Formats: sequence, C-alpha cells, structure tokens
Amino acid sequence: MKHLKAVHKYFWKYRYRLGIGILFIFLSNYFAVLAPQVTGFVIDFVERTLNLPGYQPPKNTPSYDALVKAFIVWVKSSNGNVVALCGITILILALLRGFFLFLMRQTIIVMSRYIEFEQKNEVYQHYQQLDMAFYKRNSTGDLMNRISEDVSRVRMYTGPAIMYLINLIAVIALAVFYMYKRNQLLTYYALAPLPILAVAIYYINNTINKKSERIQESLSDLTTSAQESYSGIRVIKSFVQEKAMLHFFTKNSDEYKKNAIGLAKVEAIYFPSITFLIGLSTLLTIMIGGLHHIANPEKTDLATIIEFVMYVNMLTFPVSAIGLTASMIQRAAASQKRINEFLETAPTIQNAPAAVKMPLSGNISFENVDFIYPHTGIHALKKFDLDIRKGQKVAVVGRTGSGKSLDLKGAKGNNLTNVDVKFTFS
Repeated sequence: MKHLKAVHKYFWKYRYRLGIGILFIFLSNYFAVLAPQVTGFVIDFVERTLNLPGYQPPKNTPSYDALVKAFIVWVKSSNGNVVALCGITILILALLRGFFLFLMRQTIIVMSRYIEFEQKNEVYQHYQQLDMAFYKRNSTGDLMNRISEDVSRVRMYTGPAIMYLINLIAVIALAVFYMYKRNQLLTYYALAPLPILAVAIYYINNTINKKSERIQESLSDLTTSAQESYSGIRVIKSFVQEKAMLHFFTKNSDEYKKNAIGLAKVEAIYFPSITFLIGLSTLLTIMIGGLHHIANPEKTDLATIIEFVMYVNMLTFPVSAIGLTASMIQRAAASQKRINEFLETAPTIQNAPAAVKMPLSGNISFENVDFIYPHTGIHALKKFDLDIRKGQKVAVVGRTGSGKSLDLKGAKGNNLTNVDVKFTFS
C-alpha cells in the first residue's frame, strides 16, 4: 500500500469530485436501507389487519428511521391502500438509489479516468528527461507495459476499488446501525461469520499481491519479446531465426500463463468462500430468528426476521466485493511499485541550480579526460586532451563499431573520472 501514496496527490487535486462522489454513495445506500423498514412495516400491518393466527403485537415500537416514521404517519392518516402505497414507495426508493448510483459512477469513475490521463502524461514526460543510458538498460516493451498496463491497473484502484470500498463502508455502517436498533441479539448472530471472512482476506491478500507482481513482470517480458520481434522482423527473416524467436516468445507466454492461472485459482477458491459465508449469515438469521419467534413472538416478530434477511442480502455484494477490491488494490500496488521505479530514477544530466544560458562561440578544451563504458568496463578514453579553436573543425575517423560515437551523457560517477572540460569563450 505504501507504493500507492504516489497517486494520492491526484485525490487531493480532484477532492471536490471525490467528495461529491462519496456523498452520492451514502445517499444511494441510505435510500436502500429504508426499503427493508418499509417492508417490515407493511408485513406487520397486514398481519395485524388480517389478525392472522399466532400474531402478537410487538412489545416495543420498532426503531425506524425518521423518514420512515414520517411516511408511516402519512400512510395511516391517508384513506388509500396501505399495501399499494408501500409498494410504490419501495419502487421510488429503488429509483432514487439507482439515480444516485449513476451519479456516483459519473463522479468517481470519471475521476479515475482523469487520473489515468495525468499519470500517463507524467510517466511519458519523465521518459523524455531520462538519458540514453537508461534506455540502454531497459527494453522498449517494458517501458510500454509500465505506461499502459501498469497505469491501467492503478486506475482500477483510483476508480472502482475506491468506489467499492466506500460503498462497503457505507452499507455496513447503515445496515448494521439499523439492525442493531431493531434487534441486538439477532444482529450478533447475523454478523458472526464476518470476522472469519476478515481473517481469510488478510491471509489471501498476501498471496494475491505476490502473484500479481509476478504476473506484471512476466507480462513485461512477453511484451518486450513481441516488440523486439516486430521491430526486428527483417533481421529475423534474413537470418532465418523464426523458430528461435518463436521459442523465446513461447517460453515467456507459458510463464505468463502459469502465473495468471495461479492467480485465477486463488480467486476461484476465494470468491465462493465469501458467498458461502454470506449464505451462512442468512441461514443463521432465519434459524435463530425463527427459534426466537417461536419462543417469544412478541419480542422477535416475523417482520423483524424479514428485515434482517433483506439487510443480509443487501450486504452480500459489498462484502463479496471485498475480495475483488482487495485484488484490485494489491494489483495496483504491484503496478505502482513498477511505475515508481522509473519515476524515482533521476536523470543523469540535470541543469545546475544557478545555470546560465550562454552562446558557445569560443574555444573548447578537453583536458585529462577518462571515460569507462558503464556496463562493459571498457576504458575508452584515458588522459585525453584536445583543443579546438574557434572556426576549426575536428573529424573523428575509425572503422564501424570502434566507438566514434562516444556518449559522455550516459556516464556518471565512477564511469567518468578526472574530467576537466574547459570552454573558452571569445
């Protein structure tokens, strides 16, 4: 998670859009949790009106939301069909929830697209500032993969993962709050499997993170192999190396497939386990609630059990999305780590703090210059001296590959020693 701190600056930049999106998430879930309360009221109303066998009025008045209480007062005072009005109200609540879900995606998901756009520009701009030695050390395919695939995985964190996480917090907070107000004991039974789920998520996330890092590394190798083959296809065909290149690509492809299948197997076990635990919560709610209703119908009525079943079903998708969200965050962290490796690479050539722009129009002198190639250790220059007078031309002559195009820009530290380059301006 520490690697994802690099994208938090974008959250601050788009803080108003993010804040409005969070508000829409809470509003959509607020209207969602009102539907079980309206359903519980209409069920209790039907039982009381029809005087069904075994019905006993609850001892305490149900703790409904203030908006639901106002609705109940209005329904009782009206002369309309109570069941029909409740049905229309539940439909309106569903429409309101859908409307705010639409606004939620229009704010948070669109924000993630803006962040993706800016992050790609940031990476590309940094690429332009790096020296030639950097591009000799890193393959083109890996550079392309980090600015495309890795940034796309980070977008899944800044958009869907954030949205699902906030939605999970909102649903659990609202649902558990109203469940606890309705029946404390039944709330404990309904939520009992959730700690087991949290422990499972903790241990499986480490596995997902490690596998995600290996997948991104193998994908970079695969992209590099393909890019080099496409760019050098003429040379490959000229030297009849099709089979050799196919062997390299197949090897990289098999490695990527192996890592991807390994991650898919972990997720294949993980998600059904979440569904099982959610189903266990529903089963406990019905069983424990039914036993309490049989023993003491005045304290635990049928409307309460139905409300709790609706609340638990409401928690099904958000809680099951914990695994998906955790997977998105872990993959994004692995990808952001790879992006940070390049973003934290400082350009070898940098302007001095007090650099002065001056036209080069005088004599140039190289005195006692040593140069060693960074990766081969070849000592190309040793105590090299050269004076170039104004107006003179100097030609470097040698056979192909002898090192005429020596690049001093790529040298730094121990590679370039005893350098005293003097520029004499006339």
